[in-house]
Amino acid sequence: MADHTGKRTGNRTGAGSRLDTSSIKMTTLMSFVVFALFMVAVLWGLSNFFLNSYYERARSQEVILTAEALENQFRRDLQSFDSYAAQTAGTNGIYIEMELEGASLVYDGTRTVNDTEDYEPDVTDIRNDLETSGQVSISETKRDPSGAASRLVYAAHIKAYGYDNVLCIVAPLYPDQVTVRILRKMLIYISFIVLVVSFLLAFALSVRLSSPIENLTNSAKELSKGNYDVKFNGAGFTETKELARALNKASYEMEKTDFYQREIIANVSHDLKTPLTMIRSYAEKIIDISGDNPEKRNADLNIIISETERLNRLVTDMLSVSNLQSNNVEMHMETFDLVEAAESVYESFRVLAESEGFEMRFHPCKPAYVVGDRSRLMQVMTNFVSNAVKYSGDNKYVEIKLVRGSKKVTFHCIDHGVGIPSDEIGHVWDKYYRTSANHERGIEGTGLGLAIVKGLLNLHNAQYGVESEEGKGSDFWFEMETVRKPPARKTGEEA
Repeated sequence: MADHTGKRTGNRTGAGSRLDTSSIKMTTLMSFVVFALFMVAVLWGLSNFFLNSYYERARSQEVILTAEALENQFRRDLQSFDSYAAQTAGTNGIYIEMELEGASLVYDGTRTVNDTEDYEPDVTDIRNDLETSGQVSISETKRDPSGAASRLVYAAHIKAYGYDNVLCIVAPLYPDQVTVRILRKMLIYISFIVLVVSFLLAFALSVRLSSPIENLTNSAKELSKGNYDVKFNGAGFTETKELARALNKASYEMEKTDFYQREIIANVSHDLKTPLTMIRSYAEKIIDISGDNPEKRNADLNIIISETERLNRLVTDMLSVSNLQSNNVEMHMETFDLVEAAESVYESFRVLAESEGFEMRFHPCKPAYVVGDRSRLMQVMTNFVSNAVKYSGDNKYVEIKLVRGSKKVTFHCIDHGVGIPSDEIGHVWDKYYRTSANHERGIEGTGLGLAIVKGLLNLHNAQYGVESEEGKGSDFWFEMETVRKPPARKTGEEA
């Protein structure tokens, strides 16, 4: 059994140690190595196909420049021309023949034995061609009958010292075998060095490319385990830095949402437990005590109804958030006067506010027609006013104001109460969020109201926001584009 276990362990290790050829590191490494091999192959191919032709062109240009240098030296100093020409012929491996008046100077740098008979036909041909062409200088490329060996033949008139002298040059245009072997050996070394350097650079680059992504992946695995303290580091590249910033923000939002969810579960559990306990207690009371007393029984039943309505509001809010998240909200769009709808909301609160000692002021503007779901926007305004009443504090003063511009109308709900702390104002629209004032003052709420408002206003493409200062109150507002007043319906027209 020990032997079998050892074999299985070895197989697992072998499988786990296999290289992942689809990873960024291996893909980058292999791509650069293949690219280096391709370039070396191209280099060898070019050397095989173009070495001779390139050598011919370069050699031809070099011969022309050498001829010009010989002409200049001949005109400048005839005494030193002999040594200069001999040195030039030997250095460049060319055949030089200088025809002077009554003399002919030959300098052969193409062989060790001064046998010039092989080039005499070329010299004779080029001199004849020079005379018939009427030009100062000409050059021709000669090839052997086999077509393998080629040479450049050059001739030029040099008028100096009262004579018309002729310079002839014959230069082989093919590299000798020793040179070819040296070049090929050098090419082998160059290819090896290129491959080694390419591999090292490819490895370094692949590690540099994959390292930030591997770090992000490891951090993401930690985040998936619920470790919200993990930090994403995308140092190295702009794209990975942007990704790291996005993941850090996502981690923060997930941590915040997880915290709010735990908090709302605790709040909802408490909010559910309290009315359920009261409903049960008062139901038992009706059975045991107040069932035969109509006055007490009705009072107890009213409490049960009130607690049931409280439960219904809680469930309704949770259902509304769920529908908004799943885009499952039915909208009934129409053109209506937002000012008139805001006045209806004000009237519904005014009686309640007066009975509880609140002062409410309504500041309308001229009629402003918008396109939207009237009931949903009234729900938004009701939520704003309800929150203003809750958080108005001892001041108990709430203002509802509508301001119309050239193309937009803005609804403001202003209280002068506790306000919102500056470090919390950015989170008031988040799901499950409850400002610290809820806890300090024992204000009921699930933290879903403004999240619902945010979803409804987004469905209307409305701008919204809040301006608040702790201890001085808050101004919740939203803004919509206005439209023309719809034409009045004719009498008898169907609704």
